[in-house]
Amino acid sequence: MRNMLLATAALFAAAPAAAESVVVTAARLLDVEKGVILAEPVIVVTDGRIASVVTRNGPRPNIPAEAKRVDLGDVTLVPGLIDMHVHLDSSPLYGGYTGLQFTDAFWSAIGVGNAAAMLKAGFTTVRNVGSEHYDDVAYKQAIEEGLMIGPRIVPAAHALGATGGHCDSTFFPPSFNQRGKAVGDSPDELRVRVREQRKYGAEVIKVCATGGVFSRNTEPGQQQLSEAELRAIADEAHQWGLKVAAHAHGAAGIKAAIRGGIDTIEHASLIDDEGIRLAKERGAYLSMDIYNTEYTQAEGKKNGVLEDNLRKDREVAQIQRDNFRKANAAGVKMVFGTDAGVMPHKDAAKQFRVMVQYGMTPLQAIRAATVTAAEALGRTRDVGAIAIGRYGDMVAVQGDPLADVATLEKPVAVIKGGVPVKLD
Repeated sequence: MRNMLLATAALFAAAPAAAESVVVTAARLLDVEKGVILAEPVIVVTDGRIASVVTRNGPRPNIPAEAKRVDLGDVTLVPGLIDMHVHLDSSPLYGGYTGLQFTDAFWSAIGVGNAAAMLKAGFTTVRNVGSEHYDDVAYKQAIEEGLMIGPRIVPAAHALGATGGHCDSTFFPPSFNQRGKAVGDSPDELRVRVREQRKYGAEVIKVCATGGVFSRNTEPGQQQLSEAELRAIADEAHQWGLKVAAHAHGAAGIKAAIRGGIDTIEHASLIDDEGIRLAKERGAYLSMDIYNTEYTQAEGKKNGVLEDNLRKDREVAQIQRDNFRKANAAGVKMVFGTDAGVMPHKDAAKQFRVMVQYGMTPLQAIRAATVTAAEALGRTRDVGAIAIGRYGDMVAVQGDPLADVATLEKPVAVIKGGVPVKLD
């Protein structure tokens, strides 16, 4: 009898739970792959993934009787948005040395609110390219456990860099003995740093190939890692099945990163014609944060940002925007990345209108944050489109985003995995 009871218990334990289905309806849907607006979509999401997508003129959908209904009314649905360059454990409110008034764990804590802000802004997936204390790995785990509200996170953990470079700790005197957690000064050392970050949860590797705007004692145009070092990082990461994102403002560092096999180039502010040609030839993606300078120049000084950092920001801002126009016109693959953390996370969607201002069509800008971003992540089966098999991630906006891309700045509904997100 006891054995029979145990066998029965095991049978019930092994039986799958009943699939949960949600039916989402709206007036319109933007098919980002075809670039057309479809009327009266009916989207069935089962266990978090899209089971069917039909429209008014399509076949009748197979809707489970117990399915929950989410009728969004007179709105346009777009896929859940993807920001490829964020820092969840950073805040633009504390620049320069003002952050030293807080304990170390403060920075881990602020990411909870930042993650929620990005999700409510319509970003259902983000790539967090560098954090302290493996914060982004922790956020991902907490969100997946249902303990925290936020987007799907692709974490990079600590960013790799050279001693004294942009990804090192550059604001302190020698007596503080501050050093970045993933600094390396040879191809072999940097291979070890790749392995360490992957060991503790990184799903993408971030490396600083050049100097930066918001570090001290570095200039954006400076190349700080050799092509051999960058190639070693890319080879090691690719061996482990990870992609690599390179912070690179300067033309020489951008080209060294592309030749070294880096997958995405972050910022790309001072890219030259040869760099644009290389990016197109080798299929590298550019992630150019062309909105945030509006915030940093308006609010940075008040928030404690040092004048030297604001000076560098001013010097690269317009050049970066002009090069964005050139790269897009040349047919380089462009992804949406804001550097949220330098500016407020809730404002990430404001970059769409700047991308259109500097040469993109609204459809190109939306694709940069959906299908193209998904390609760059290697996640085309999961995110980036409202399509069968992908997560049920959707954003609802008023009006037509192909006519006015700024509609994306004010989503009226956000759905992640078929579950509506509370926006207020």
